[in-house]
Amino acid sequence: MNKAREVAVVVGSGSIGLAIARRVGNGRTLLLADYSEKALDTASDLLSGEGYDVTTRVTDVSDSAAVAALADAAAELGPVTQVVHTAGVSPVQAPTERVLHVDLLGTALVLDEFARVIASGGAGVVISSMAGHMQSPYVPEIEHALANAETAELLSLPFLQPDQVGNSGAAYALSKRANALRVQAMAVAWGKRAARVNCISPGIILTPLARDEMSGPGSEGYRRMIETSAAKRVGTPDEVAEAAAFLLGRQAGFITGADLLMDGGVIAALRTGELSLTPSAEG
Repeated sequence: MNKAREVAVVVGSGSIGLAIARRVGNGRTLLLADYSEKALDTASDLLSGEGYDVTTRVTDVSDSAAVAALADAAAELGPVTQVVHTAGVSPVQAPTERVLHVDLLGTALVLDEFARVIASGGAGVVISSMAGHMQSPYVPEIEHALANAETAELLSLPFLQPDQVGNSGAAYALSKRANALRVQAMAVAWGKRAARVNCISPGIILTPLARDEMSGPGSEGYRRMIETSAAKRVGTPDEVAEAAAFLLGRQAGFITGADLLMDGGVIAALRTGELSLTPSAEG
């Protein structure tokens, strides 16, 4: 009887998702998930044409039943050894409520459901954002709730009501801080299955989402972030993929519950006072 191939799940088929899929998909069944069927078809055709074994599933990460079904479908394909969550919306793409549902709740659901099916020795990576470092830390009570509240009750928390959160930029920053905190907390559950999970918080990575942001009301802030950072440039999806491949690989076997900030030095400039941002420039 042939042994089932390992399964790598990549949620989100954008530039970063595709770059990571190329790193983790070799020799594995690659399950791509995305909200957009059109985006999935395009990504699947591209990767299949490059020799990857690809299957797809349309999934809304803010829908608990859909995420549970995705995890079950992945487990049916074989041992799930790699899980990569890249799906999200930016402040210029969605209003406050949608940002909270996709970027905050969606990440929590993926962490929960794949904690059920991740294989022993497996690993996961959540792609978050440096935005989570711009406002943090929040008060301890908020940080504790973001990390530990039951996922089904998460969006019922008083401070996560849209009128309390404020605009979509504030929702985005709060959601991204929550991503890192949830990953740290969920590392315990994943560890009970002898698996690991970590977070990456990229800075300005040149993707379609970033281009939307950089052409929006915060464009001047983005220019200043690039000019003030130590790297003095934007990052690339391939650089994020390299970091993800490391965290997913055996070399990172002692790393779990961590948040890797890879922003070219933007937050360093912010913390030292080299850079100051108006609220509209934060993204």
